[in-house]
Amino acid sequence: MSRSDLTRLTMAAARDGLARKDFTAVELAEAHVAAMEAARQLNAFVTETPELAVDRARAADARLAKGEGGAMEGLPIAMKDLFCTEGVRTTASSHILENFIPPYESTVSANLKKAGAVMLGKTSLDEFAMGSSNMTSHFGPVENPWKRKSDPKAKLVPGGSSGGSAAAVAARLALGATGTDTGGSIRQPASFCGIVGIKPTYGRCSRWGIIAFASSLDQAGPMARTVRDVSIMLGAMAGHDPKDSTSAPVAVPNFEAALTGDIRGLKVGVPKEYRPDGLSSEVETLWNDGIAMLKDAGATPVEISLPHTKYALPTYYIVAPAECSSNLARYDGVRYGLRVEGKTLDEMYAKTRAAGFGKEVRRRILVGTYVLSAGYYDAYYAKAQKVRRLIADDFAKAFQSVDVILTPTAPSAAFAIGETDDNPVTMWLNDVFTIPTSLAGLPGLSLPTGLSTDGLPLGLQLIGRPFDEETVLKVAEVMEKAAGFTAVP
Repeated sequence: MSRSDLTRLTMAAARDGLARKDFTAVELAEAHVAAMEAARQLNAFVTETPELAVDRARAADARLAKGEGGAMEGLPIAMKDLFCTEGVRTTASSHILENFIPPYESTVSANLKKAGAVMLGKTSLDEFAMGSSNMTSHFGPVENPWKRKSDPKAKLVPGGSSGGSAAAVAARLALGATGTDTGGSIRQPASFCGIVGIKPTYGRCSRWGIIAFASSLDQAGPMARTVRDVSIMLGAMAGHDPKDSTSAPVAVPNFEAALTGDIRGLKVGVPKEYRPDGLSSEVETLWNDGIAMLKDAGATPVEISLPHTKYALPTYYIVAPAECSSNLARYDGVRYGLRVEGKTLDEMYAKTRAAGFGKEVRRRILVGTYVLSAGYYDAYYAKAQKVRRLIADDFAKAFQSVDVILTPTAPSAAFAIGETDDNPVTMWLNDVFTIPTSLAGLPGLSLPTGLSTDGLPLGLQLIGRPFDEETVLKVAEVMEKAAGFTAVP
């Protein structure tokens, strides 16, 4: 099998091929290392680790030969550069952490390593995971491997913040990749890049060793090319972690076994509030097609109401910056990371943070500090937390009558790099469909179900009950087969 053939495999097919000894883990790793090196113009990786990948693949081959392989033995993946990796540079795509090498391993990356996964490198992201385009990275924007039919020379964003991971998977540089999702940062780039991504229930995957943005929202999840692949990867990533107080002490089911193909009798909620003015007609048609697919498979569409949806975006942009302001206070130039000397301690703090943080991060720190300040806490932050509870209650009420909820993932297809630079609010609106799920802590999955008239992928989102990723994945696989999305960049 040629190197290009190896990079076109799904994770499940590669796993089966390794078991049959059709190829070795080293051959699989080398094929992806070559693909990674040939696609550097995409700027998907901040740090490549080819030697580490081959070493781990060699060890995987030895375990496979003894019949001791883990769930992801020998499978090459990319790691979002927000997960601390022992001895490997971890930057959060920020100048302030440009040379930071952690002395410890995040729980998620440790779980994947234990399952036998082979790390190819660390992928770029919006700085500190703040953004929906991957244009705020200190290391420059990531390029989406997809092209517009009407303007093939235009460079498109991969979405964000997990844009490097999404681009790497879509461009066949890795079989899968880790992402983190705070307000849509797995699902929106998955939609823009034509891949599958799932944000699990808050607490399903440990946050220990993930560089924090907003602690009550951040959640790790897998990105891959099929629903089966994200099921395999989620099973390896998830699990209770006593080191993380927000990690849920719940058992990890066999997510792959949930893919039965049978969704007869399930009720699918269709929220009427998710058809805002200005919704692209292409996205609306795609959504209607998705409803029809599920109906044909034996599910029953049910119109539901999520009345507080309209408040989700302003609520998020109070809660998330407030938590960001608190979490990023630790970057002061004293203990680790960038230090810019000043005449006084206060001047050193100010100079270090001004030089180390990019514009979007500074903007969110300022917003967060403002809403937490004396005199404004009750008016903004406390009120936002109350509205967040109402949003979660809307979902809880809806799930009394439906099993999953179907919505669009993003309001449009991928846009060009630089197209929305002048308006941060326009950029924030990219997460209008994903943010409510995050505020409620629910599992949400995006899968590609069609192409725009310009030849770009469009995704639909499935939302489930807390810790019911199994139903979400089962319904997603049925939709995946019905949509028959086979387009590649």
